[in-house]
Amino acid sequence: MKTEIPITDTEIAAPAPMDDARRWAPVLARYRQPDARRSAFEIVITVVPFLALWAAAAFAVVHGHWWGLILTVPAAGFLVRMFMLQHDCGHGALFARRKLNDWIGRVLGVVTLTPYDYWRRSHAVHHATAGNLDQRGIGDITTLTFGEYRALSWWGRSRYWLYRNPVVMFGIGPAWVFICQYRLPFGYMRSGAQPWISTLATNLGIALPTIGLIWLMGLVPFLLVQLPIALMAATAGVWLFYVQHQFEETHWSEDEEWNFHGAALHGSSHYDLPAVLRWFTGNIGIHHVHHLASKVPFYRLPQVLEDHPELRDIGRITFMDSLRCVKLVMWDETARRLITFREARAAIAAGQQSVAIAN
Repeated sequence: MKTEIPITDTEIAAPAPMDDARRWAPVLARYRQPDARRSAFEIVITVVPFLALWAAAAFAVVHGHWWGLILTVPAAGFLVRMFMLQHDCGHGALFARRKLNDWIGRVLGVVTLTPYDYWRRSHAVHHATAGNLDQRGIGDITTLTFGEYRALSWWGRSRYWLYRNPVVMFGIGPAWVFICQYRLPFGYMRSGAQPWISTLATNLGIALPTIGLIWLMGLVPFLLVQLPIALMAATAGVWLFYVQHQFEETHWSEDEEWNFHGAALHGSSHYDLPAVLRWFTGNIGIHHVHHLASKVPFYRLPQVLEDHPELRDIGRITFMDSLRCVKLVMWDETARRLITFREARAAIAAGQQSVAIAN
């Protein structure tokens, strides 16, 4: 029988290999306890400025001061941060009490246009299967393997190219997800009443203030304020989700090789953003730590890196690095890395079974 030997922080002195990633679990568990006062403070300094900016932009537009639309940019930033608070609620990380997390998450979901319970369910699947080639399809960006892409017809490859086109991925896609897809429980249509209750209750919660605001300020001014905020925040959210797993050093494997801790640490990026963007995104760029220990509150994640600097360089990408991630579109099983459409087309034209063979 294998004996587990307790470890100390000093024993973890280098980036953990795939099989040893679970050794971080007891270390990160020490950061899980939320501070209720800090969490409440974070909600206040996010929600209040958002509402103030929204109201100021609306007041300006209604009175013909079009410069007020500039305020939609910071308002979108606060909306992104609000989604990150909802995200922590979904993991039970913002408060110690599950019910408190859930009800705050549901209220925030009305503002973020995201049905909380429905989203939480699909996001839990994402965390449980991230990086598993045999468990794709729920709560993630559709990513084909090179073998799957090679087997597609011309029409199938064209559809995948269109789906992966940046205009669709970061333009049309976010609008579709947050404005249309989240209005019905797609993926859980036959999974009982709970997904339906979540989406329909959120829809009602969105509709009531929307009707009131349109009555108060008019349809056009409402849309001029609300749509830019919602679309900018949605695009930022999809972008963050994309680069958290679609980066050069990510890891995917088949079910028999996959393990949760290794996929979390090496299949999630450390998106090292400037300080102001880290604040607005709720430190979600420290995504490898988040996937390893999702119950660590977002405001404790920087402390993890400060106490364990060896985690900083695992999967680290800068903003400029992230721009180059857009061209990485499919997983080459043999090369064990993400590749571009150009690489895939060249390998197919040469009759290769993998980009690795061509190289």
